[in-house]
Amino acid sequence: MAYQKKSYLEHAAIHVKDIHWHVRFFQEALGMTIRKIDGPVEQPKQVWMFGGPQLVSDPGFAGPEGRMAHLGIMVEDLEAALDEVYTWGVSQMPQGRNWITLPDGLCIELMQATGESVAQVLAVDPRA
Repeated sequence: MAYQKKSYLEHAAIHVKDIHWHVRFFQEALGMTIRKIDGPVEQPKQVWMFGGPQLVSDPGFAGPEGRMAHLGIMVEDLEAALDEVYTWGVSQMPQGRNWITLPDGLCIELMQATGESVAQVLAVDPRA
């Protein structure tokens, strides 16, 4: 049986070489503010911005900027969502049952939303 509730993408985690440049870009070019920092401000491991980006410092990465780390998805009923996703041949990641890898390698973190937050976010028409 399919998951009967709603969900939304809460954040996208992206590996970046120069985390300070990216933080400045999202702040100054797009007006996003910092929500949370993991590690010292001078050399953060990760920075979460209000609006969705999660920047993961990866200065040694040899590939192009913007390598996807994972998608963070808020769900109305975490247990029901987990029961459903595990019928799709996904794999559990070491971080826990709510972290899954899809068969093509995409990583997803499912998170329990509070109250009516999913409905409130989905009620916003960003193109209106």
